[in-house]
Amino acid sequence: MARKALFPGGNRTTADRLRLSPGLLSGSHVFVTGMTGSNPDGTMPASPEDQFRQAFDKIGAVLREAGLGFDSIVEMTSYHIGLRAHFDSFCAVRAGYVTDPFPAWTAVEVAGLRREGALVEIRVVASTEPG
Repeated sequence: MARKALFPGGNRTTADRLRLSPGLLSGSHVFVTGMTGSNPDGTMPASPEDQFRQAFDKIGAVLREAGLGFDSIVEMTSYHIGLRAHFDSFCAVRAGYVTDPFPAWTAVEVAGLRREGALVEIRVVASTEPG
């Protein structure tokens, strides 16, 4: 089975340094690496909602590289620092990106994330097959 790495905008700097693909097309699925809400310049927004939107926007960029949209997501796992403190805000932001039929979703409270100041990291699996 052929696999294809997905690099939105062709930017490979961080991906090459960390030896990962932001997304990987394998068969009829796209696997998107966990995305935090950092800005393009690497800074972390102070607002939880801004972090959540930025993380979803980065996921969207990977999906677009595969010719897909948010409606192609079949599974989502989100890892949270302070899950209970910002769950309602996260759900409100998430509602602006996912559509019916909604993807399977697991939200997990964690002790830490790789990026300093990150409140969430989101990974998704999307299908290339028509819904």
